[in-house]
Amino acid sequence: MAASAGPEIERLIALLAKLPGLGPRSARRAALTLLKRREQLLTPLAAALAEAAAAVRACSECGSWDTVDPCSVCRDPERDRTQLAVVDEVGALWALERGGAFRGRYHVLGGLLSALDGIGPESLRIGPLVNRAASGEVREVILALPATVDGQTTAHYVSDRLAPTGVPVTSLARGVPVGGDLDWLDDGTIATALRARR
Repeated sequence: MAASAGPEIERLIALLAKLPGLGPRSARRAALTLLKRREQLLTPLAAALAEAAAAVRACSECGSWDTVDPCSVCRDPERDRTQLAVVDEVGALWALERGGAFRGRYHVLGGLLSALDGIGPESLRIGPLVNRAASGEVREVILALPATVDGQTTAHYVSDRLAPTGVPVTSLARGVPVGGDLDWLDDGTIATALRARR
């Protein structure tokens, strides 16, 4: 940072640089844009951040973020209470909701098992998931976890923990995306798509 920038600007840039997808250069550009457009961007953004910090909380049932507890998804009487989709983070829940194809309920683990990052089962919301599955209301648990090493490790662990409940555990299909060109896909995706063909 240039010596001419005050500590407030340096702090703004440092905080912006911690956001996903923003490095020091992008954070500097974002900070300059916010400062240039103070009335249109910076002031409303500061107010929205303060409101979110004060009002948003984790749902005690599923772990999603909302301003009410239980969240609006858990409170929705139109939801299929027998299906439970397990996701790693709230962003994955939002992605499933955007698609509009799933009308069940969710369970947010709060991350994935990762030995490298020191994230073990006690760091995740696996116990509450087992309790929900064992309640007698859930008829299917759908593992909607990433197709990564950590995602698959977590899926296997969760499946093992859910086995005593007797609730069927399924996973999302993997393979060729809609509109995908085989020539651009990696070998693993093609192999998985062939195995999961119907």
